[in-house]
Amino acid sequence: MSKINVLDMAGKVVGEMELCDCVFGIEPNTAVMHADVKNYLANQRHGTQSTLTRAEVSGGGRKPRRQKGSGFARQGSTRAPHWVHGGVALGPKPRSYNYTINKKTKKLAIRSALSAKVAAGQMVVVDNIQLDEIKTRSMVQFLKAVGAEGKALVVTPEVNKNVVLSARNIAGVKTTFSGIICVYDILKADKLVMGQAAVEKIQEVYAK
Repeated sequence: MSKINVLDMAGKVVGEMELCDCVFGIEPNTAVMHADVKNYLANQRHGTQSTLTRAEVSGGGRKPRRQKGSGFARQGSTRAPHWVHGGVALGPKPRSYNYTINKKTKKLAIRSALSAKVAAGQMVVVDNIQLDEIKTRSMVQFLKAVGAEGKALVVTPEVNKNVVLSARNIAGVKTTFSGIICVYDILKADKLVMGQAAVEKIQEVYAK
């Protein structure tokens, strides 16, 4: 097992923690991570785009001119797709873009993303991420102390209201908890800041 330093919220080293190689030390599988990110982004799409067909636009109830004798092409409605203000032919309609991927694939993607962060030296473990009050300044000072300025993903063992609300106005900073981490958030962050208890929970789940 590899080891990583454990910091306190002031940025001082207070100990070491062993990381499970099967979670934080595997060879990252880029193809699997790509598949997981594609799945995540597809599931975020609302699919609410919509256009009106010729049956749905207003007007066009009368035949614009007689069938023969005018010298122009025959027309049945002014709301056909080739007319100005006509309906759209084969346009998009509301739909769901959701699809699922294999659970084993998702687990491998998570392990690959975590291992990539550790290998790049972009993961920070903190003994206990806890704020006494909701204060953005305190969160900024904490992130600066542990070297996580800029884009950062802060992972706590469970939902921590003070941490979440203190970080919500900091550009590039996102908070989550160990039960719902996703590959997209991990890869998007320049620094992964995790509570020690959160690391233990993740190892318990993903080492299986």
